[in-house]
Amino acid sequence: MKSEETFTLIQEITRLDGTKYLELGNMMLNGRAELAAERGYIKSVRIMQLNISHSQHVMNYEKYIGERYEMPTDKLDHWEEWERDDRITKDFNAVLNENHISEK
Repeated sequence: MKSEETFTLIQEITRLDGTKYLELGNMMLNGRAELAAERGYIKSVRIMQLNISHSQHVMNYEKYIGERYEMPTDKLDHWEEWERDDRITKDFNAVLNENHISEK
């Protein structure tokens, strides 16, 4: 397993082209996204929901991301957007639904 992060928040990330997407994360990952914005890899990040429930959907998403992606360090030189397959997209959308947030 590449990483074992616990996701505790939902954040909105604005790409350089101005489009936005939602992602799960935690305070460390949010800090890395803020650093990526400062370095010009993304336009901005903002927290949409703090302290999300650690549901089975969140645990499935944590496992999926942890098996596929390395968590960014403070030495990041790009921003990697996590891609989702159809199966994990259902879990991700369930988390948004549980937290009364819809994908834009």
